[in-house]
Amino acid sequence: MMGGYAQTREPVEDSTAKEYFIVMGDTLVRETIDLDEVMILNRLKFNSEKERRDYLILRRKTRKVYPYAKLASERLVELQSRLDQIKTKRDRKRYTKIVQDYIEDQFSAELKKLTKTEGQILVKLIHRQTGVTAFELVKDLKSGWRAFWYNSTASIFDISLKEEYNPENDKEDYLIEDILQRSFQQKVLEPQPSALDFKFLELRNKWKVSTTSR
Repeated sequence: MMGGYAQTREPVEDSTAKEYFIVMGDTLVRETIDLDEVMILNRLKFNSEKERRDYLILRRKTRKVYPYAKLASERLVELQSRLDQIKTKRDRKRYTKIVQDYIEDQFSAELKKLTKTEGQILVKLIHRQTGVTAFELVKDLKSGWRAFWYNSTASIFDISLKEEYNPENDKEDYLIEDILQRSFQQKVLEPQPSALDFKFLELRNKWKVSTTSR
């Protein structure tokens, strides 16, 4: 205590915390509640029926492929973490093959059902979630993604594995990010932070997407 003032903090089960301020021998109590940060998104307003329809189509495709991009990020992080702990080249190769076989068994059949545009959105979201392009992933034999991507996606679609996710300079990518953020808030998709550095809310003025408040 300094100058007759001290502060203690006592947590309680309902996530409400009580702060006790001791001032000149008197105890004052103030209750505070810690709240999660909430992103306020306005309701979209479309200038035409075509604009609205295009957005809904993009939303359907984005929601369809996002779980695969999220999986790619999770498996890549897990793979690289485990590989760093495996000492011999033989064991590293064996573990990589196990992960690759698992992913192919679980998702290869579903990926082959994607349309060309869905495949391209998936490639962009891979970049969003991992910070590297699908091309960079598949060229690295150690990652175990070469056969997975070429067999499941690129060999079927005429898509670019070098495509990057760039909501700052590509309006469609901005709309994809808008769809993701709204889907996270609505609990339609499970959120996962982007590996890329951009500020979504600051991009709204740049793209001047028509909105009305909720």
